Amino acid sequence: MSGGAFRLATRGSRLALAQAALAADALRAGGVAAIETVVVRTQGDREAATPVARLEGEGWFSAALERELVEGRADAAVHSAKDLPSRLGGGLAVAAFLERADCRDGLVTRDGSGLDALRPGAAVGTSSARRAAFLRLLRPDLVAVPIRGNVDTRLRKLEGGEVAGLLLACAGLDRIGASDRLSERFDPRLFVPAPCQGAIAIEAGIGSPAEAACAPADHRDTRAAAAAERAMLGALGGGCLLPLGAWARVEEGRLVLTAALDADGEVRRAELGGEVDAPEELGAQVAARLR
Repeated sequence: MSGGAFRLATRGSRLALAQAALAADALRAGGVAAIETVVVRTQGDREAATPVARLEGEGWFSAALERELVEGRADAAVHSAKDLPSRLGGGLAVAAFLERADCRDGLVTRDGSGLDALRPGAAVGTSSARRAAFLRLLRPDLVAVPIRGNVDTRLRKLEGGEVAGLLLACAGLDRIGASDRLSERFDPRLFVPAPCQGAIAIEAGIGSPAEAACAPADHRDTRAAAAAERAMLGALGGGCLLPLGAWARVEEGRLVLTAALDADGEVRRAELGGEVDAPEELGAQVAARLR
């Protein structure tokens, strides 16, 4: 970025580009004048037809972006924070978490009907073990079926009749201007979101000029919530496939963490409050309750 534009790496889907635009706006507000978007294809993009459970390791949507940073082709990378692995690449850190959007999961149907209106045995598309577990709790008569692809691809599959409904992150639909497609937004205490769902993370090299340039965009409460949720995920030894819900937020000056874990069909729940300045400690405590 010395003397040139600030290079921001991102995936190329409509949602990813919308998130990159939000990140760019936040960086400009913090004093970054010129920004260039670097579009990168990740493993998750290249293997869009492969079931999530068969993708190996972590970082399917982040490793290629991190490589751009390490090899000097980008100054920072913008991610859906829930896609970040438990451990970031060597020498890298989240330089800024943008203020979290709606963290809830939602239902999309063709006719706008809610969950209660779906017929018994109807297929609901999701590639998330967590969403499938919570769906079983609310409607055990429905069938969760695997579905891959970006938001637009999934919506096309819904319109084509492959499924009767979709479970998606509300923030993603909001960000691409498709809020009206949501039939229902679920209570996050019952249908607990994925760790860091709804948050955007900007990653950069530790101690780099890019990290310093991103710092003004950081949202304190979102960082605290993300730290608690990621600490809990790490303590449980989990990655993106762990059927874990985690929702941290600041309430009356305290950091509150609600969590739910599906353990062989039994959903364990826990909720604790702690200090905003000690999110990792809170995450570890809630993880201990869930074990």
